[in-house]
Amino acid sequence: MSLFSPFRLGPLQLANRVAMAPMTRSRAEGSLPNELHRDYYVQRASAGLIITEGTAPSPNALGYARIPGLFSAEHVARWRKVTEGVHAAGGKIIAQLMHVGRIAHALNLPENARVVAPSAVRAEGQMYTDQQGLQPHPTPEAMSASDLHEARDEYRSAAMRAIEAGFDGVELHGANGYLLEQFLHPHTNRRTDEYGGSVERRIRFVAETIEVTAAAIGAERLAIRLSPYSTYNDLPQHDMVEAQYLALAGKLRGLLYVHLVRAARDGFDALASDIRRAYGGPIILNAGFDAASAQSAIDAGQADMVSFGRPFIANPDLVLRMQKGAELAVPDHAKFYTPGANGYTDYPSLSV
Repeated sequence: MSLFSPFRLGPLQLANRVAMAPMTRSRAEGSLPNELHRDYYVQRASAGLIITEGTAPSPNALGYARIPGLFSAEHVARWRKVTEGVHAAGGKIIAQLMHVGRIAHALNLPENARVVAPSAVRAEGQMYTDQQGLQPHPTPEAMSASDLHEARDEYRSAAMRAIEAGFDGVELHGANGYLLEQFLHPHTNRRTDEYGGSVERRIRFVAETIEVTAAAIGAERLAIRLSPYSTYNDLPQHDMVEAQYLALAGKLRGLLYVHLVRAARDGFDALASDIRRAYGGPIILNAGFDAASAQSAIDAGQADMVSFGRPFIANPDLVLRMQKGAELAVPDHAKFYTPGANGYTDYPSLSV
């Protein structure tokens, strides 16, 4: 099972076991994908699977400056140009749906949108805004029962729009301290209703979101990204991680894949193995891999695919470079989140 050999992922026949990880790139003015997005993803279509940057299922979900959405007919039309380009280049592409929850700022949201979260717990740190630069995170509004129902429906509707736009599937972003993980974590979920207070109750919103979305598009076209042990976006360590994620894993059976972000902790490998056993389907591993370590993870049965993030930024032909053992180009960190083509679509391939 080579990293570079074809792989059948559910209904999808992939050219290889290399996935392009989702990465925020902040090029969507007014939340609208554009020609730059099409060029960027088409350039990287040699990946076995592309997972898009986090894409908002609703106005409340936007949070960051210039991230794309999937909550209008115009979003569908714009994204369709991207998916058609990737498919014409022989690639497969999944839309990642990301609701940022409390990791947001009102200046990055459209009129009448709100910063909401499981509980009114402000995140430490700052959020970049185009209007006023770095600003402290605000205290979010605790979601009401009607807010929960609305958010679940927004995920479902956005997933349906993703399929309408030609995506090969949908990945729910349940990692990195955003809304779904905020429900899973006792620091950010201090609810005393049926959605908080215990391991079983903290997984309820995530499980219900999976259920309604899978019912709309098919479980075989739905995946989820998780980051056990992550402290990203002001999530402190806690002693219920293993129980929390094993309880959730049992709710994931039948999904297209589970995308796990590795953590530098002694317990991660054991937990990942337990999640794989409870879930019973394909695993994509992410974080800190090169070609050799990715192949080792596949050989060891730890992963079916491996996703690469930052290496894809400066190496649109990353798969070819890894196959040839060629040197990888280094990305310009200063251009990760800046508008325009510079540092986005202007990195050359080996053949150029």
